Amino acid sequence: MFKSPSVIVGLEVGTSKVCAVVGEVGEAGALNIIGVGQSKSRGVRKGEIVDASAAGEDIRNAIVEAEQMANAEIRSVYLGVTGGHMRGFNNRGFHPVASHDREISQEDVQDVVKNAKAINLPAENHVVHVIRQHFLVDGQDGVVNPVGMLGARVEVDVHVIHGVYNRLQNPIRAVKGLQIEVEGVVFSGLASALALLSNHQKELGALVIDIGGGTTEYVVYSGGIVKHTGVLAVGGDHVSNDLAYGMKVPLARAELLKIEHGAALVDPEIRGQTIQLTSEHGLPEKSINLEHLRRILSLRMEEIFVLIAGELEAAGLLDYLRCGVFLCGGAARTRGVDKLAARVFGMPAAIGTSSSVSGVKSAIDQPEFAAAIGIAKFGSFEFKKRLRERPSLSRGFKQTLGQLFRGA
Repeated sequence: MFKSPSVIVGLEVGTSKVCAVVGEVGEAGALNIIGVGQSKSRGVRKGEIVDASAAGEDIRNAIVEAEQMANAEIRSVYLGVTGGHMRGFNNRGFHPVASHDREISQEDVQDVVKNAKAINLPAENHVVHVIRQHFLVDGQDGVVNPVGMLGARVEVDVHVIHGVYNRLQNPIRAVKGLQIEVEGVVFSGLASALALLSNHQKELGALVIDIGGGTTEYVVYSGGIVKHTGVLAVGGDHVSNDLAYGMKVPLARAELLKIEHGAALVDPEIRGQTIQLTSEHGLPEKSINLEHLRRILSLRMEEIFVLIAGELEAAGLLDYLRCGVFLCGGAARTRGVDKLAARVFGMPAAIGTSSSVSGVKSAIDQPEFAAAIGIAKFGSFEFKKRLRERPSLSRGFKQTLGQLFRGA
């Protein structure tokens, strides 16, 4: 095995699976996926670790599989974080230009961004991302880079994502317990958007929804910048629970029914159809009404979309989504889920693919790998940034977030 400085690893510790994606940054700066490892997740609920020992073992298994496929030694990773405790909001910072000639300097920009970060959060919360949106100079809106402009007052709009510090530290500690360093963390929803959306789609406006096992993350881009982010502590596992309760079957059997017979829409032609369940001895055990099964599944999936649509409508963002809705995550495999999303949001919806990277096609084309691929892509941007700024590596990864999520 080899260890190359250009090898980037994205790690997603999810509710249903742990996934490690190994990518290599080529000479042209593009990310090429050379290895994927995954393991069934046993120590995570609703996107957060509840059994550190089991989670650590599952992470190790995914890492080992990724190492073998990529023929690379993994010593560090970029880590995705999520959970119902995470929140996102927009904030504005102000700064008076003090220089005699009123020319805005790089120091003025750093000061206004610092002021935008100075937000009142609960003591137990920690800021994960401060993503630059755009600047204002003496009230002039939409300024991309104010350095060199003249003005008495510079402002900046940012999107802030934060969460409970201790709950963010749990996955970090689980990784470090395996003697693997965490290069940086990224909100999993942003990572999914990074994997799926082109710069053109970000400019036109798009909504990315990642429906995982225990959480659903969503991100809105418009005008090339992040406008809104959120997390619902609801995912594919909740669909399985609903089916187990409604069909009166064990949870494991409900999960199989969801995968083999589930669909997000109830077609009229299935009325009256049944599924014959058999016991392990092959004897008839029970009949399941297919229409009933799909109605339960459809209602839960529709609820997820309605909650997101309601929040975006209240924020006045639905009219800005000119590219429509892009779905990923394991639950995006549900038949007809794109048609259900299109109906709820009233716009085109599609299953997203990680078209901005190359390499292992079996990973790139699968919606459940979008977050891990996006985390690796996040790391590749950071790697290239550090190459350009070698004298100032000590500034760390946090200062790159604004440029990264503007599609830099």
